[in-house]
Amino acid sequence: MLYSHFPRRLLPSVILLAAICAFAGTSGKEPAPRFNARTTEGEKFSNDSIKGKIVLLEFWTTWCKFCVDEAPFVDKLGHELADKGLVVLAINVGESKKTVKKYLDLHPRNCKIVLMEDTNLAAMYQATVYPIYVVIDRDGNVAGTQRGAGGEPALRRLIASAGLDSPDSPDDSDSD
Repeated sequence: MLYSHFPRRLLPSVILLAAICAFAGTSGKEPAPRFNARTTEGEKFSNDSIKGKIVLLEFWTTWCKFCVDEAPFVDKLGHELADKGLVVLAINVGESKKTVKKYLDLHPRNCKIVLMEDTNLAAMYQATVYPIYVVIDRDGNVAGTQRGAGGEPALRRLIASAGLDSPDSPDDSDSD
């Protein structure tokens, strides 16, 4: 056996030390990765430009049924909380400008749309299932993530994790 010479009386100490080391680095929020993004309207965003704001990143595709279902909640929260410092960037992942434009003509959005060709965010957040939401707090740290649809109450909780409380929606009482 590989550990036959390891003194058994040291095993609890080694386990305790490993546990302390594992939790030592989890006390603070992680800084958001450095990024640049340009909306379909030409507006530019970066870590520096979002300082002092709360940013909700929504990774979506036109073929994702859950993305289509959740878009109204995302747009509603973006509009409702814009005056409190919320910026919503809806990043379409892997589709052509033509496909996205055609989709948006049929399903208009009122948030800022970013195409994958205009940002490196999808790779940074390993956007491979949709929707994915990431919220960045006013200090530029990742405050929370959500993989998959959760409805308006879940989005409100995610945004609240960045320090931006919003009035409860009527559906909150049905969700827990």
